[in-house]
Amino acid sequence: MIPMKVGIVACEVFEKEIDLLTEGDHDIVYKEYVEFGEHVFPEKMKETLIKKVNALEGKVDSVFLGYGVCQSLKGVTNSLRVPTIMLEADDCIGTFLTQAGYEAERKKCTGTWFAIPFFSDMAIEKLTKEMHLDKIKNPKYDAMWFIRKFFEGYSRALYVDTGIGERESYESKSMDFAQLLNLRHESMDGTLALLKEGIEKAKTLAQAQPQSE
Repeated sequence: MIPMKVGIVACEVFEKEIDLLTEGDHDIVYKEYVEFGEHVFPEKMKETLIKKVNALEGKVDSVFLGYGVCQSLKGVTNSLRVPTIMLEADDCIGTFLTQAGYEAERKKCTGTWFAIPFFSDMAIEKLTKEMHLDKIKNPKYDAMWFIRKFFEGYSRALYVDTGIGERESYESKSMDFAQLLNLRHESMDGTLALLKEGIEKAKTLAQAQPQSE
């Protein structure tokens, strides 16, 4: 019996969590993590993901696309030549909190910055890159000036632990970030259930396909 072959193409936001869930899993024959920040250019991100998934045609039986709808990927599977499963959440935070949990926390405090391990680690550097603040040439304004402006409408930083380990370290970095921007800090447990479910659905989809040699 030829074993199934599942590929994963995901945002690097999920890298540590997916690596944890798939460690030693021989059904996963390909993994690629796309640099965070592509969502700033929705059409470009969509084109990039279509190319990456379609490049796996004939190499895998199915693909787990580790992205939420992200406001631009609705219906993207219609353009893919490999059977593909996506996350059933709006974005990465909805994935780790579940959509219901995400909405509940936003209702509790609309001005919430959600910090997961990926965002807690080198948060200022990642924001600077995502917002293209490293390209500022006006000496009157540095990256922190723009970041502080961006966070003027926020009042809470909520650290969501995803269970990858080193919680104390990630939570401490999240607290430092909150203090820097004068935000109230809270923390809670997240879940890997939706990521795990997506990977399992991709395996089920692979089993239903004529398996690649």
